[in-house]
Amino acid sequence: MASEPVEEYISDIGPPHYEKFLPPVIKNNYGKWAYHEVLKPGVLVHVAESGDKIYTVRVGSPRLLSIYTIRELCDIADKYCDGYLRFTSRNNIEFLLTDESKIDPLIEEVEKLGFPVGGTWDATKAKYALSNIVHTQGWIHCHTPAIDASGPVKALMDALFDHFKNMDLPGLCRISLACCLNMCGAVHASDISLVGIHRTPPMVDDDVVRRTCELPSTVAGCPTGALRPDMKNKTIKVDKEKCMYCGNCYTMCPGMPLFDPENGGVAILAGGKLSDARSPARLSKVVVPYLPNNPPRWPEVVDTVKAILEAWAAEAKPHERIAEWIDRIGWEKFFEKTGIEFKVQLIDDFRQPRHTFRTTTQFRW
Repeated sequence: MASEPVEEYISDIGPPHYEKFLPPVIKNNYGKWAYHEVLKPGVLVHVAESGDKIYTVRVGSPRLLSIYTIRELCDIADKYCDGYLRFTSRNNIEFLLTDESKIDPLIEEVEKLGFPVGGTWDATKAKYALSNIVHTQGWIHCHTPAIDASGPVKALMDALFDHFKNMDLPGLCRISLACCLNMCGAVHASDISLVGIHRTPPMVDDDVVRRTCELPSTVAGCPTGALRPDMKNKTIKVDKEKCMYCGNCYTMCPGMPLFDPENGGVAILAGGKLSDARSPARLSKVVVPYLPNNPPRWPEVVDTVKAILEAWAAEAKPHERIAEWIDRIGWEKFFEKTGIEFKVQLIDDFRQPRHTFRTTTQFRW
């Protein structure tokens, strides 16, 4: 017998609708905003057709926040913004206010906690601040990292801090870090990308593979076809010539770890962008094939990224991103001006692209 329908039955708990969390001024003027301006670094105002205004104070965060820190930030939001704040995709925290007189006290209180205010840009005046650096999980919470994420990003932001606080760059600059080639952070189209790299193939533990892994799905997980099932011994064999050390097999099978503290490190890429403004979107190119892990401050990584950024900032035209600057001066001049040595490893010598459909971010000879 069919039961009576349950009133207001919730079949999918899911996330609540975003409209429940919109500030009233945004809800009242939804889709009716006239323009916005940058009042000063880190502070924007959006003006609606009705004349209503909402102010945004952008604060950089290290992404990994303790619950105690989040409570402190929420207390500030309760005090100045009626509780309204949001987290952006580049790990910024944005406080949303309607009272302009509360902006400076809010900034003072946030900076007392150690958080910088900045990361904005005014395209009408060609003044850009450095965007917050996004990164993946790294050693704290990932099974395939070749480098830490929050550690080198912290060291980098310390060195580039003034560019986040002040709109002193000629164009947009996105810096991103992925701790392995699987790139859950999708960093490959950033102006400057840091990618953790393994340099040795996975070590197959036959006993663990037999006990814990499904051979077909593990073999299918390899993007370059470097894995073959060894059905007689119920394990997997690795073709080292095809392996690109991405670690995807370890995601599928815990019997194939590839951690190697002596060989793991980071590659640096430059010249990517997602926007198609002025020039097409494109992937970054590898400009430094390998730098060692050198915690806690990663000095080699910091010096290299800073050299690229400062060389571009000194010579780029207004609105010109790193990719467009390179288009104008050429890759040869890029290496000359940044002081980066062009190494043979930057040239693509992978011999299996026809069989694996692998595309390259290296230079073709």
